[in-house]
Amino acid sequence: MAKFTSLKEAVADNLRDGDVVAFEGFTHLIPHAAVHEAIRQGRKELTLVRMTPDLVYDQMIGMGMAKKVVFSYAGNPGVGLLRRFRDAVENNWPHALEVEEHSHAAMANAYEAGAAGLPCAVFRGYKGAGLKNVNSNIREVVCPFTGETLAAVPSVRPDVTFIHAQKANRKGDVLIEGIIGVQKEAVLAAKRAVVTVEEVVENFDDVHPNACILPNWTISNVCVVPGGAHPSYAHGYYIRDNASYVEWDAIAADREKFTDWMNKNVMEKDETVFASRIENLKGAGK
Repeated sequence: MAKFTSLKEAVADNLRDGDVVAFEGFTHLIPHAAVHEAIRQGRKELTLVRMTPDLVYDQMIGMGMAKKVVFSYAGNPGVGLLRRFRDAVENNWPHALEVEEHSHAAMANAYEAGAAGLPCAVFRGYKGAGLKNVNSNIREVVCPFTGETLAAVPSVRPDVTFIHAQKANRKGDVLIEGIIGVQKEAVLAAKRAVVTVEEVVENFDDVHPNACILPNWTISNVCVVPGGAHPSYAHGYYIRDNASYVEWDAIAADREKFTDWMNKNVMEKDETVFASRIENLKGAGK
């Protein structure tokens, strides 16, 4: 059952050195605040899982937190590559990084299988693709009913998943609105789940039928962190801070500049450091 705690307490209680961890979000609701708290607490030897690693994984990799990344796309969306990720792969800085790359279809199916408690995902895919030549976790199985050769990948079953959402009610149920990637499956597949939210409300009124509600029994901790998705956006609350993504490319390109930015904006601060930028984004685009 979900309990309401501070983000600092939730990370301390749920994320451990060596864990397989997913910080999931697709286009919006990316849990930046949760990542920054994990960085401040100095977690190490993590296997980072996410369909679309972007700035937050670049930051964790650059801070030496990751030993492995399991993913299906990596980049600074709308800008270019992830420079700290690339530096780790090409130059082992700050240390070597193991990479396991999949297709989007494989990752989505792997999360689904994890949510169902299955050991692997079986699907049509990778036919004629070279990715399986460099990823030993892409296998083939023969359907016992049709004889068709299908792709198989291990299920994704994180030790802990972190997501950001718009609202929680006082019982700890969580509402996700707008674009939904694999947040639901990532929570259901995990042993533990932490959700940061913009606000707590009494009831979920006028909910769109396509919205996702995670019941409180699927969640370990709920943390109220307004602006917790910045610089990504939270549908209905604030828009994407496009300037931050452009700025990150120059910051991440230089090791010294990266380290200085992380110390000033993450290690020595909490999320209030971005409060003025978030406030300016709330009224934009309306």
